[in-house]
Amino acid sequence: MPKNTQKTDDTTEFEQQLGELTADLQRTRADFENYRKRAEAEKVAARTNGQASAVLKLLPVIDNIERAIVYAPEDLQDNEWVKGVTGLVKHLEKSLESLNVQRIVAKPGTEFNPELHEAIQYEEDGTGDKEVIAEELQAGYTLNGQVIRHAMVKVTRQ
Repeated sequence: MPKNTQKTDDTTEFEQQLGELTADLQRTRADFENYRKRAEAEKVAARTNGQASAVLKLLPVIDNIERAIVYAPEDLQDNEWVKGVTGLVKHLEKSLESLNVQRIVAKPGTEFNPELHEAIQYEEDGTGDKEVIAEELQAGYTLNGQVIRHAMVKVTRQ
């Protein structure tokens, strides 16, 4: 075989190997970038799940404090202790807001939204087509815009 043909065959083989190795390197880089993004997303999800779990454990405490305030005797409404407990609830709500926890709006007259509200009771008294909240039975909350606990409500037609 002539020397020139040998060089051309070697060069072609070398270029082919170089192309394969370059493609392998590009795939490896892409795989690593995908892994990095997936790992970061999993880390964020784990942090959010942990935060949601901790908040969910605190919500019954807030519910109980709110119930205690609602059922405080009328003659004790101006008592400093009752005012302090009321201030405690406000402080807890501000702390939750700083964690991106928001209370779901479930005031009477608000339109019922099954994505945010859970109908526990239903009044058949209304005649209209629109379902609205008659009463909030338990507060609901969102964390970073995602529902972590639906608001439990009584619904009626209007």
